[in-house]
Amino acid sequence: MKTDASTITINKIEKRMRYISGIIKQNGRKILNNYPITSPQFVALQWLLEEGDLTIGELSNKISLAFSTTTDLVDRMERNELVERVRDSKDRRVVRIHVLEKGESIIEEVIQKRQEYLGEVLDKFSLEQTEQLSELLDFLHEEMIQVDKK
Repeated sequence: MKTDASTITINKIEKRMRYISGIIKQNGRKILNNYPITSPQFVALQWLLEEGDLTIGELSNKISLAFSTTTDLVDRMERNELVERVRDSKDRRVVRIHVLEKGESIIEEVIQKRQEYLGEVLDKFSLEQTEQLSELLDFLHEEMIQVDKK
């Protein structure tokens, strides 16, 4: 059992992370207002760029949306020429979603603007503080992965 002091600290960290996450989401939505995609489409495109071509089912699991909702999302992205459906070269029954150049360039631009925002936020941090924050976030992420595997 954790001590009261560490419980208080954990509660403060959780609350602060929730607030930071909310600010990042709000800022991300503002940036997306200048692009012809929605937040769920942005998330889907990010997963496709990071993981490579995925089936609707795989993408659905990654973005935590129902299969039918993901199908509708992909239909809209395909109409907007952000993605295309392609048959798997090894199994023609399998259809994968592939990001087109337009989708890729939008994601690159949005991420660049998000990074510029973060750079502005971190402007008053020293180089050492920025590096320490990065290392601590890496450690936190790795620990979360390990706990999730249990």
